Amino acid sequence: MIPVAFDYVRPSTVDEAVAALASDEDAKVLAGGQSLLPVLRLRLAAPTVLVDLGAVPGLTGARLDGGDLVIGAMTTHAEVAAHPLVREHAPLLAVAAGTVGDRQVRHRGTLGGSLAHADPAADLPAVAAALDAVYEVQGPSGRRTIPAADFAVDLFTTALAPDEVIVGVRVPAAAGWATHYEKFHRTAQAWAIVGVAVAVQRSNGTIGEARVALTNMGPVPHRARGVEAALAGAPATADAVAAACSSVADGTDPVDDLSASADYRRELARVLTTRAVCRALGV
Repeated sequence: MIPVAFDYVRPSTVDEAVAALASDEDAKVLAGGQSLLPVLRLRLAAPTVLVDLGAVPGLTGARLDGGDLVIGAMTTHAEVAAHPLVREHAPLLAVAAGTVGDRQVRHRGTLGGSLAHADPAADLPAVAAALDAVYEVQGPSGRRTIPAADFAVDLFTTALAPDEVIVGVRVPAAAGWATHYEKFHRTAQAWAIVGVAVAVQRSNGTIGEARVALTNMGPVPHRARGVEAALAGAPATADAVAAACSSVADGTDPVDDLSASADYRRELARVLTTRAVCRALGV
């Protein structure tokens, strides 16, 4: 299907991009285009203006800033997966980025684009939630930050204003944390039926602290706070992990669709969370 007609703007600064968005309420940001272009072709979106961020400098790469790792929003999934700073300081994000789509998608899709699209089946929003990441965004009033936990507010809906863009993602360095990302999908490159992002710390044979976030278990990434509390202080053993993860689906709102029933997703979340925590701990 052919998209509806639209104007195309390719700004050279973030300020120009923000101004273009503010000038038209039906404008849309074009980052990697791996989510937006299929929607345009199906005419599920009909923007009057596309604001292409591809020529804006300073929105790619990764750097250390104090105790945080800062990643540019236009950094592709392939670059995130391969970047030595990401692999060292946020290995969970590097591993998850390497599982997104196929090779072509990973070389075109961007970190900021995936987060802003807020697809509940996307891998990276749950990973960002598990890492306590913070999004740096810019609008007409300047820059502000939005914690990952507060960013997704509903299905494909975020706290980002229509005239704001994500410019970077700030992740606390993961020193002392063991991490793992586990997901299940029916075919290679397909969306995750369920995904689990896990970060844990050991403390003298027990689990000192844990973070668990779920993909595709509701309209927004789900932070499993009950499981995190159950894991904290528990022995670092497979049996203790299984017991703590048994209630991981509590508070979730999975859907019934052609890929899986809601009950199947709940059981899958339990199995994958147990596996992910055990693999992170090496038990």
